[in-house]
Amino acid sequence: MGKVRHMKFVGFAAACLVLALSLPGSAIAQTSQPHHTMMMHSQGMGHAAGMPAGATMPSEAGQSAFATIAEIVGILRADPDTDWTRVDIEALRQHLIDMDNVTLRAAVAKQQVEGGARYDITSHDPAVTGSIRRMVFAHAATMSGVEGMRMQAEEISDGARLTVTGADAGMIRGLGFIGLMTVGMHHQAHHLALARGDTPHKH
Repeated sequence: MGKVRHMKFVGFAAACLVLALSLPGSAIAQTSQPHHTMMMHSQGMGHAAGMPAGATMPSEAGQSAFATIAEIVGILRADPDTDWTRVDIEALRQHLIDMDNVTLRAAVAKQQVEGGARYDITSHDPAVTGSIRRMVFAHAATMSGVEGMRMQAEEISDGARLTVTGADAGMIRGLGFIGLMTVGMHHQAHHLALARGDTPHKH
């Protein structure tokens, strides 16, 4: 019987301790809170994080240009040879603005030519016009001759003209202007070069 009474007492004491910890005004609870808070901060899960312990952290940055910049910054910080006196993240941001303008705010008129197509890319917004000219001339200078396609850029009123010809005229016409702008994986290398302070091409 003594053993049974002892077990009942231990169980009752444990229940009382749990109740004491759960009461906001409890001295025990107040004493334990600083330690709990310290543990949260030491594990990187404090108020700034806004995430409960054990929760899955989101991976999306929420905006594609911001995510691109964050990726480049991560690469630069991980590289011990990065020359921080030359790094120019603002140049990368301006280039991403150009990409956004050309992708979403430019008007494109297509005309078939022998072996390919001619694209007139324009905008009445001077800021977008500048983006068009920078992007089109840079792309033609970088990609002409790649994958058997010849690209020629020229300035026109309110924008630029891109003429593309090659062995596969159907593909050139099917891709359209913006599809052709994506050909080749040069954008990623260009972004890193800009951030490092290099100027691979200018117009």
